[in-house]
Amino acid sequence: MGNDEISEFEKQRLANIAERDALLKKLTMEAQSSGLFPPKMPKPAAKDQSRTKKKTPVKKVKEETPQPRRMSSRLRGIAAESEVAKRKAEEQYEAQQAAERAKRVRKSDNFSFSDIMVNGQKLPADGLIGVDVVTKGVAIPYQRTFGDDEIQKTTDKDLKALRKEMNGLTLWEAWEPNRIKLTPERVYAMTFHPTESKPLIFAGDKMGHLGILDASQEKPTSIKPESDEDDEDEDEDPDPVLTTVKPHTRTISSMHIHPSTPTTLYTASYDSSIRAMDLEKSTSVEKYAPESTSSDEPISGIDMAHDDPNVLYWTTLDGAFGRHDIRTDPTASTVQTWQLSEKKIGGFSLYPTQPHYFATASLDRSMRVWDLRMLQTPKRNRKNKNEDEGPLPVGEHYSRLSVSHAAFNSAGQIATSSYDDTLKIYDLKKKGISSWDVGHTVSEDDLVPDTVVRHNCQTGRWVTILRPQWQQNPQSHIQRFCIGNMNRFVDIYSGDGDQLAQLGGEGITAVPAVAVFHRSRNWVAGGTASGKICLWM
Repeated sequence: MGNDEISEFEKQRLANIAERDALLKKLTMEAQSSGLFPPKMPKPAAKDQSRTKKKTPVKKVKEETPQPRRMSSRLRGIAAESEVAKRKAEEQYEAQQAAERAKRVRKSDNFSFSDIMVNGQKLPADGLIGVDVVTKGVAIPYQRTFGDDEIQKTTDKDLKALRKEMNGLTLWEAWEPNRIKLTPERVYAMTFHPTESKPLIFAGDKMGHLGILDASQEKPTSIKPESDEDDEDEDEDPDPVLTTVKPHTRTISSMHIHPSTPTTLYTASYDSSIRAMDLEKSTSVEKYAPESTSSDEPISGIDMAHDDPNVLYWTTLDGAFGRHDIRTDPTASTVQTWQLSEKKIGGFSLYPTQPHYFATASLDRSMRVWDLRMLQTPKRNRKNKNEDEGPLPVGEHYSRLSVSHAAFNSAGQIATSSYDDTLKIYDLKKKGISSWDVGHTVSEDDLVPDTVVRHNCQTGRWVTILRPQWQQNPQSHIQRFCIGNMNRFVDIYSGDGDQLAQLGGEGITAVPAVAVFHRSRNWVAGGTASGKICLWM
């Protein structure tokens, strides 16, 4: 009987446990559905369920302010806003993207310099230029590869004299290069003003800024009061006076000043436009751009014929070549373009003596010579789709890797730089270019470089591509060009490929990759990836 009573008691106890478990399960499910706490993860199977589990000791936890638990909008009695929030996030993203695109779209308005000055700068009281200007591989930093020993070994009298003269150029003494920050970003293009009265330098950077430096300025001297003679604090050393404006929204890739119009600076940009800056009136006017501001035709280079200040020539990163008379409407049919390459044209130049000839350098590894008189109907004006896709070059030569730039000098020579670590010089005067008739062509076997110079052109991502630049009007019979050196120098070579100088000095902390010559004076400038300028005179 005792056993029966115990059995009934046990039954009742088990029933109570089952009822309590069911109630707890129901409450748990209701709590989970209301979002009060997440569902429990399934427990791992016990190794021996017959054993009584030891209770885990409870750790005393510092009391914290209870945080509100996550709960769905539906259970909180709030209308679902997921679609609204999603649309709002998408609208914000689109707005951000539109703002970024707007920064890159060219501005076709006409500006005064006061509208595009950077960082609250002010124009100098006497303007940008004075009246006198208007009227008149693996690099090893600082390791020289050319110096006094090579000069002393020179046997040619004229060459030796020129080497001494060019190696005698020294850095501008007023300020060290690391103090002359002409542009906020990496320098992509530079030029000297043609005036010989003073060195006036223009530099364009990656983001469309244009820096202007008048290197005739002198460092101001300050007189310290006698009462402060024992003061340890020295007077602040002033930086050079610079002017920075932002005429473009993307990289300034090239610039040009025609000798007959010395107050006008033409700048070309990846924002697809060419602008004319009046240095006397301090204004900027768009001279060429595609009809639509949404068109993306990045311009890689510009040039002008020596005897014609009214026609602009340019190339694009899409392999096109264009011509436009700035006296006409840029949206009219007077703008002519030809597709010269399927790949990027990195640089080009007109032959100064016979400007109907020009040379292009392309990513397709070619250096090509063209005759404007042979160019067929521009692609924009073609009516017959079956016409040839592009004109034929007078001649072409291929390098092992891409060619960065092709620079013509007044003596009929073309200097190129290539990623195969060579500088090549083609002497077209020796090949009779002055007597070529319309339709004359040169075979690839005949258009080979007369001189090849080994030169490290491995700039990588952060250094502007190295390009040769001739002195257009040298004051001797020896032609010369300059090019940046990855060892933080600027190299100068003759038209025969002889090295004339290797310019360096204290304070050069980066590669002066963008190197330019003044057209007639022995002034050389180099621009770096930090926007700083080196000037040798």
